Amino acid sequence: MKEYSEDWVSGLYNDDGTKIDPMLVPKPSLCLTCKKDGAGGEDDMLCILNRNDQQGEPEEFECGAYEPNT
Repeated sequence: MKEYSEDWVSGLYNDDGTKIDPMLVPKPSLCLTCKKDGAGGEDDMLCILNRNDQQGEPEEFECGAYEPNT
């Protein structure tokens, strides 16, 4: 049975297997007005993956999970 190091198992990864550093993923202005910004847990993880996936794209950032912070 193959054993995995703790570092390999935990964290977020791109499709090519490179680890995502959440601190290096830019946060668009839309995220700053979202109720889920900084909520922690699964919401943060999904937001980071969405932002990372759209990084460097010329179109405007889109988020289907956006909820205005009122």
